Amino acid sequence: GYRVSLQGNFFGCNQTYMAFLEYNPRKHIKLDPPLNIQSNATASKCQIWWSVWNVPWYLAEILQYELQYKEYSMSWEVAMNKTLPSSLPQVEIEATELRSGIAYAARVRCKVSENENSYHSQWSEWSQTTVLKRADVPKVSEKILNIKTMQYLFIPLSFGTLLYLFWNCKLSSRRQKASPALTFPRQLLSFSHSIVCTMGILR
Repeated sequence: GYRVSLQGNFFGCNQTYMAFLEYNPRKHIKLDPPLNIQSNATASKCQIWWSVWNVPWYLAEILQYELQYKEYSMSWEVAMNKTLPSSLPQVEIEATELRSGIAYAARVRCKVSENENSYHSQWSEWSQTTVLKRADVPKVSEKILNIKTMQYLFIPLSFGTLLYLFWNCKLSSRRQKASPALTFPRQLLSFSHSIVCTMGILR
């Protein structure tokens, strides 16, 4: 520890003011702001990372970060604040916290964790900002959706039609024993032609 005093000459008299009887530097730390903040936003996640400078390794492991972000056109007074639980210089937030198509500005600051007893610090200044924008979720067009629906309905309808034709031909063969082979091939040929036409439309 250190003893810190201020001395000066006031109205011809030397005076001493004792600022700190015992000053411990490790209890009065102010770190430099984080550097090189960058971001990457997709339709589901937003990743932000940065680096710290001039911080000893034993402090880097017990740092605490605070993230602040806002819509780019808004004031920082209405920004969202998040105290991050990890000492890693990165964070991932859900894209649902950001409005689609809106640009956001984000920044971070750091200090020694409040859970640490050996060191104590105040918040650093805020870092430079990074701009992030949530990627739009791709929309399936109505035409593609209709084609998909037709494809899903085509298989059960085709199977049901085949069963119907088979059953109908079986009944017809009992009724018309003279020409049983003529009915089913004609109906099957007609159904095959319908399938070819339908597949052409779907394509």
